[in-house]
Amino acid sequence: MIEFRDHTVYRGPNIWARMPSLRFTVDIGELEERPTNKIPGFYERITELIPSLYEHRCSVGKPGGFLQRMREGTWMGHVLEHVALELQNLTGAEVSRGKTRSTKEKGVYNVVFEYQQEDVGIAAAELSRRLLNHLIYDLEPGFDFQQELEQTVIRIAERLAYGPSTGAIVSEAERRNIPVIRLDPRRSLVQLGHGVHQKRIWATVTSETSNIAVDTASNKELTNRLLHEVGIPVPRGVTVRNVDDAVREARRIRYPVVIKPLDGNHGRGVCINLKDDDEVREFFPVALGESRNGIVVVERYIEGLDYRILVVNNQVVAVAERVPAHVVGDGEHTVEELIEITNSDPRRGVGHEKILTRISIDSQTLETLERLEIALTDIPELGQVVPLKRTGNMSTGGTSIDRTDDIHPDNEAIARRAAMVVGLDIAGIEAIVPDISKSIRQSGGAIVEVNAGPGFRMHTNPTEGHPRHVGRAVVDMLFPPGSNARVPIVAVTGTNGKTTTARMISHIMKTAGRRVGMTTTDGIYIDGTQIMSGDMSGPTSAKMVLKNPTINYAVLETARGGILRSGLGFDRCDVAVVTNVSDDHLGQHGIDSLADLSRVKAVVPQSVFRDGKSVLNADNEWTVDMSRYARGEILYFSMDENNPVIREHLRNKGRAVILRPVAAGEMITIIENRRETSLLLASQIPATFDGRLRVNIANALAAVTAALADDVQLEYIRQAMRTFTSSFYQTPGRFNLLEFQGRRIIMDYCHNIAGLESMADFVKRMEPNRSIAVISMPGDRLDDHIAAFGKLSGETFDELVIREDTNTRGRPSGEIASRLKEAAVAVGLSEGSVSIVLEEIDAVKTAIERSDRDDLVVLMVDKPAQTWTELNNLTGAFTWG
Repeated sequence: MIEFRDHTVYRGPNIWARMPSLRFTVDIGELEERPTNKIPGFYERITELIPSLYEHRCSVGKPGGFLQRMREGTWMGHVLEHVALELQNLTGAEVSRGKTRSTKEKGVYNVVFEYQQEDVGIAAAELSRRLLNHLIYDLEPGFDFQQELEQTVIRIAERLAYGPSTGAIVSEAERRNIPVIRLDPRRSLVQLGHGVHQKRIWATVTSETSNIAVDTASNKELTNRLLHEVGIPVPRGVTVRNVDDAVREARRIRYPVVIKPLDGNHGRGVCINLKDDDEVREFFPVALGESRNGIVVVERYIEGLDYRILVVNNQVVAVAERVPAHVVGDGEHTVEELIEITNSDPRRGVGHEKILTRISIDSQTLETLERLEIALTDIPELGQVVPLKRTGNMSTGGTSIDRTDDIHPDNEAIARRAAMVVGLDIAGIEAIVPDISKSIRQSGGAIVEVNAGPGFRMHTNPTEGHPRHVGRAVVDMLFPPGSNARVPIVAVTGTNGKTTTARMISHIMKTAGRRVGMTTTDGIYIDGTQIMSGDMSGPTSAKMVLKNPTINYAVLETARGGILRSGLGFDRCDVAVVTNVSDDHLGQHGIDSLADLSRVKAVVPQSVFRDGKSVLNADNEWTVDMSRYARGEILYFSMDENNPVIREHLRNKGRAVILRPVAAGEMITIIENRRETSLLLASQIPATFDGRLRVNIANALAAVTAALADDVQLEYIRQAMRTFTSSFYQTPGRFNLLEFQGRRIIMDYCHNIAGLESMADFVKRMEPNRSIAVISMPGDRLDDHIAAFGKLSGETFDELVIREDTNTRGRPSGEIASRLKEAAVAVGLSEGSVSIVLEEIDAVKTAIERSDRDDLVVLMVDKPAQTWTELNNLTGAFTWG
């Protein structure tokens, strides 16, 4: 039987695909021994149920390719991938990409496929699993695939899909590579663009839409008065609050009249062509019932056809003739049956979910039929048109005919002027005229309403005529040619140094005048202010920064865990920085080797724009290997000017940043087009501790190269590096050096072997009298790595205080500490020199109590902020080294 073990939602580029995708771990059990060609009748039954699978090309590369693979024999994981894709397509989505890969465990596969709506993709996978189990094992007697498809996958898709209006704008934005972030998955509130460049839409109301204009448009009496005062023809009308006043004003205006709520919309409560007092009294409650403020408009009825003129940014972009909901008699069926037949059209749905709305039998329908002296049970003659609604609104089941090419220039000018008078950026102008192709000045007619947030369905999907791509006009207005929709994004990944490198880049950009949004393992920072604390190096945090309307630059630390759990929080970046790849987190999430880990990190440089930049560490073989896949221009940095990768790169006229020995020390040197520029000495960067902290020199090289990639002026880079310290306030938990009563105390988040090697080098260069360290290691590390960490700690420090990591990752309390102690003692450290104090703060206190003047105390902690507070409480005032 086919079972799901787990699934992962990737909302951005990931190790499997460039687009949002789902990964299911699928156990097919004994079907590992039974490919599709060994299961009697399977091929015939599944192709009968889902004939559209023929369109799947698969690896064959042509229609019918996947069916060929099934006939030849393929595994059920592969079949599930294609069925899940096709079920989404049957809802109207357009998805086609997927892949299925076996795992180390027999019969277990990773099935990955594209999705457009997350919940729809998950529902499609579950229904695919049930369908395959039904076809193979008949587990669910009476299983009705078509009914299940409609009641689960399709229903979810209809509930979550963008409406036609929002969809028209979003699809155009996506076509132009403008970022799209859905701010509310249940509604049509959408952000287009990032940071300071973002715009928002809610259906067809935009962030540029004036609130005054919306209020004006909702007041029909005020709108008519404003239009009349600038010479635009409007029906004569007044407002009333009771039926007697309505009758009196209708007599004064002269019949026939229209009554409608002052603040109504979608045609609700509009009663047209009322010919006498009795009809006004009959329908007045209908209009009053739809009025929120209890005010009704009585106006002169205008004879003619109903047109909607769409004006965007003061330009007419589409015109539609609106036809009220109706049925056409066939001489056989009743009116009610004809409505049911009409509603069976697959283009019709509930509300605005589809291009046409189902016709409901409501009080307005019954009143319209009553006025025509027609009953629901009557059988209209062949060809007889039976109106069902008073107005031509699409929301009540109306249809539309495109008339964009027919509008007379006078009518176009009047519509534009009406939108400008009300002040709407997107306006639906309702005109009643005999013929839109003739001037309203000669043929008669009037502008009867100006609507804010007009629907686009009648224009994008007219019942007759050419569809109009009105979303283009909206996007043109929000993002005129030459304007930006994106903020520059620098994404930083690697095993060690990510946070410090991200902070250095952010500091450079802030020095250069940018308002930077930054994510790190310490938190989220906006223009230097921390707004959230904790590990914020995943995709959700990245999106939080890109949603912030104040930032014009983003520096995003992008960690392995986030990529594996959810992918990236952005589609593309301008600059990718890979600091290094070394042993860490192996044995987790299917990442068992450095090659696997490198493949995860490589997602970041693979996501660079074609004209972007990838910054790689020439001293690390795994990052050098990424140059085969990285996009954009490759820039290298290196601690060794004689590195053969650097030499070859420079021979090819590439750009690089290197560390070069000079008489005064070591010079950070920029080389581009074979021209060399000395930037500053490594020892001039405070965070390198006079050049002794080699890892921060490497981090500085990475940051300088990223700034070079973004064409930042050298003086800004130089000034930023000279002012970048290793203070707790600038880089909390990253080589913070303090002095207390002759002791030097280092606080750092060191958690893997490569990090400890850098620390060991630094301790040696500091030449302490004696060194004491608080150490630990996360519980999810391999036993061999824990032993190696303990061994190197024993070789580096004179005393060890071993604490327990915040998260033991399922190991028994004390196990990691015992393993570390055993490894340290094995390399010669005495039992008395190794203490186990599991609580972090207690371990810190113990290490300081055991230290003397001229000792170096190294605190490798998980909670730097808490440790910092405790150190202040314990020792009083510190001075920075």
